[in-house]
Order: sequence, then C-alpha cells, then structure tokens
Amino acid sequence: MDKNQRQVRLMRQSLFDQGFLDEQFIQLEELQDDANPNFVEEIATSYYQDSSRSLQTIELALEKTPHDFNKLDGYMHQFKGSSSSIGAKKVKAECQQFREYCKAGNGEGCMRTFQALKREHATLKKRLEAYFQVNSPNYTSMCVYIYIYIKMCFYFYLFICLFLSFRWQDKLDLLRQHVAPSEVKIINSQRGRAYN
Repeated sequence: MDKNQRQVRLMRQSLFDQGFLDEQFIQLEELQDDANPNFVEEIATSYYQDSSRSLQTIELALEKTPHDFNKLDGYMHQFKGSSSSIGAKKVKAECQQFREYCKAGNGEGCMRTFQALKREHATLKKRLEAYFQVNSPNYTSMCVYIYIYIKMCFYFYLFICLFLSFRWQDKLDLLRQHVAPSEVKIINSQRGRAYN
C-alpha cells in the first residue's frame, strides 16, 4: 500500500472514529463505481450547498421573537433529514437536541445548540473536503505532473541560459576577428556594466 492510499484510509477511519460519520456514509460509498467515481463527493457538495441555505433560514427564524417553536422544529426536522442522508452523525445529534429544546419551548437552549450545530457542520465540511482532495484520483497524478512541470521548466531555463551564453560567446569571437584589441576591451567593459 503506497503512502497516499494509507493516508486516505487513515483520514476516512478518523471520520468514523471521531464520530463525524455513521454507516449511511458507507452506504453512499457502496453506490460509487467506476462510471461515477466522484458520486460521494458530489452528494456531499450538494448537501453543503442546500444545508447552508437551510442554516440561514433557521438563523433568521431564531432572530425573531417570540420564537415560533413549531416552525423552528419543522426547519430542523428537514435539516436533520438531509444531514442523515450523508451520515453526518454529530450534526444529526445536534439537530435532535435542538428539536428537543423546541418541544420544551427553550429558546436559549435552541440558540446554544444552533451554535454548536454550525460548528459541527463547518468542521465536517472541512474534514470531508480534505478527505475528498486526498482521495481524488487526480490528486496523485496532479502532484506528479506539477513535479515534472517544475523540472521541465528548470531544464528549459538552463538550456536558454546556456544557449544565450554560447550565442554571446560566438558574437564576441566574431568581434575579436573584426575589431582591434583595444575596442574589444571597451566592449567587454560595457558588457560588465550592463550586468551590474
């Protein structure tokens, strides 16, 4: 197993070990195949686009007083469902706590839990983005291509420098054949000033 595969395996396992993901994520991975190698990443990206709008809606509803707990509970029920669909375990747990505060009519508990939910949501997003980047089949090949490109640029630069230095040397040799030695010294001294 190469270093990149080991890193991917460890990153994936840590998402489960630290409670960020549950078995629903595994089920999504099982649906991924060669025909659609980025299926899970596309589902997660779609989830984060939709859930960002949902969080804004919930935040606006929380700013209104008195709180409409039925409406807040409905919004959170929908958010919990979409979070469950990708296996966002910690996010789902915060959703459940929020809904319990709604049922109890506890606005302060809702606000506190909503802040925790946003943190868990953002943390999972960051962790998944890092995982998908390293897991991408293009990641390894991209690193190789960048290395090759840098190496080729270096060799091209060396070639140009050598080519120009040989061309300059050829011109000096021609000048030496057609110009008196005292004039060559003047040209050489002017060349030295041009580089300074």
